[in-house]
Amino acid sequence: MVGLETPSEEHRFDEEMEELSLLARTAGAEVVAVRTQKKKAPDQAYYIGKGKARELAETVQQREAELVIFNDELSPTQVRNLEALLGVKVVDRTALILDIFARRARTREGKLQVELAQLQYLLPRLIGKGEQLSRLGGGIGTRGPGETQLEVDRRVIRKRIGELRREINSLRRHRHLHRQKRKRHEYPLVSLVGYTNAGKSTLLNALTGAQLYTEDMLFATLDPSVRRGVLSDGRVVLFADTVGFIHRLPPQLWSAFQATLEEINAADLLLHVVDISHPDCLHQITAVRQHLSRLDPEYYRRELMVFNKLDRLQEPSVRRYLEREFPEGCFISALRGEGLPQLEEAVARALSQTARRIKLYLPYSKAALLYRIRRSGKVLEVGYGPRFLEVEAEVGQADAARLEEYRRPPAEEGGPESPLSKEGC
Repeated sequence: MVGLETPSEEHRFDEEMEELSLLARTAGAEVVAVRTQKKKAPDQAYYIGKGKARELAETVQQREAELVIFNDELSPTQVRNLEALLGVKVVDRTALILDIFARRARTREGKLQVELAQLQYLLPRLIGKGEQLSRLGGGIGTRGPGETQLEVDRRVIRKRIGELRREINSLRRHRHLHRQKRKRHEYPLVSLVGYTNAGKSTLLNALTGAQLYTEDMLFATLDPSVRRGVLSDGRVVLFADTVGFIHRLPPQLWSAFQATLEEINAADLLLHVVDISHPDCLHQITAVRQHLSRLDPEYYRRELMVFNKLDRLQEPSVRRYLEREFPEGCFISALRGEGLPQLEEAVARALSQTARRIKLYLPYSKAALLYRIRRSGKVLEVGYGPRFLEVEAEVGQADAARLEEYRRPPAEEGGPESPLSKEGC
């Protein structure tokens, strides 16, 4: 592994290299040596200095390394020069993350998105021989040098990128229909967001009783999952697991995974899950918030901080500091179930803050609506009159609009005519 410490990265360079080591192990590599260099700016030809590159070539031979991973995105020229000098394959941070995503994708949507990101990364890095030419065919007007193989390859990749985008857009419309169906069932949606390996899938399992795959590694799960859970006050909530974020998330992945990230925008509440035991957790919070702000500049209105993995925390002073910085935060261990009742109460309170308090007059023929209100909101009081139920409840904005016709008492029989009974209504 090779890293370049520039003045802008000096404050967290060690954490960056440790994260690169975890990424390499997640991809199945064994790290045999780490080489770093301090430099004001990357070298245009070799990224690291030319002298340092020669030292690296000696290290590759001594350790019999088969791969060199750089902790930054390299230009096509830098990759070509380094591979010629080192004699082994050179991979940058972006290619490494794309490889992990390719290994982890399980659903058709996930595989399509990863393939799109890989082709977008590969397209500007194609290297052609230049001399090899392909004839366009015989006949008048077709003689000539034709196209280079590089141009043919680029055209094939651009065509495939177009096909993938059309398929992903089709899946996006399908996902939109699923969201519309969930809205018709009137369940609030809570999305779990956070840095990769913060424990989002483990928390989803704990809150819903699901059996999602979990493992202590980066990007263990990529494909979004939605499961139903019941809060302590009896309210039914949908919890959505989302792909984890990371520092310097490759732009190709960001654009390819737009359809998946839309689940975050559709959520009524965001549970920002943080690995409290990680020494760099504050910078991880900053990285996640930067990504969330790209999706929704006002995401913070829906954010609830959840500090996970209390069972791994070695220094109690860290919790005391975070409690002062995030007084509304919840401190839990999803693996052991510690703090989950308090988290459910916090989720219920957060959802209630966005709810409207309304009074309804439900005819007994519409008493089933009371059950629907209990599922998606909170019933505060019920009065039983001779002709209708008087209900005070807290419901979301969408539910309040649906129930608008029951905000006024029904007209008395033989009394003033109800506005709903007029001709044309």
